[in-house]
Amino acid sequence: MNDFELYTLARVLHVLAVILWIGGVAMVTTVLIPAIKRMVSKEEQIQTFEKIEGRFSLQAKITTLVTGITGFYMLYALDGWDRYFDYRFWWIHAMTLVWIIFSLVLYVLEPLLLHKIFRKYAEQNPEKTFKIMHRAHWFLLLLSLITTAGAVAGSHGWFIIK
Repeated sequence: MNDFELYTLARVLHVLAVILWIGGVAMVTTVLIPAIKRMVSKEEQIQTFEKIEGRFSLQAKITTLVTGITGFYMLYALDGWDRYFDYRFWWIHAMTLVWIIFSLVLYVLEPLLLHKIFRKYAEQNPEKTFKIMHRAHWFLLLLSLITTAGAVAGSHGWFIIK
């Protein structure tokens, strides 16, 4: 496989991983959490969320890992590190920031803190807990969508700021 083919494969894997990752975040944010918030029993809310989110967590961990590896490979292959110093490539900064936030949440905060905190507060006040969690998911989803739009436009040569 030559360098061009390897770069193309990395880009294909990168885009597919982002689709699965951010698409999953969109589904959790716009479908799963609202449905769970409508459930009457707090036990059912907690069990349903943990069951479904737990399954998605594995998908998110794999896709963020693939996204990170392929993204950094593409920067390496293009020798594009200087783009971090050019404000027109703001979307590369945004992609890196989104990736860091999600990686920290998925690999560090969720297993060490967030699962325990969620369980504790959901038992005490599920309405408030799911409201806070829903807002956090909306923030991350909107940040991800803005970043994705900027990355698609920027990678095709459309710079909002000249």
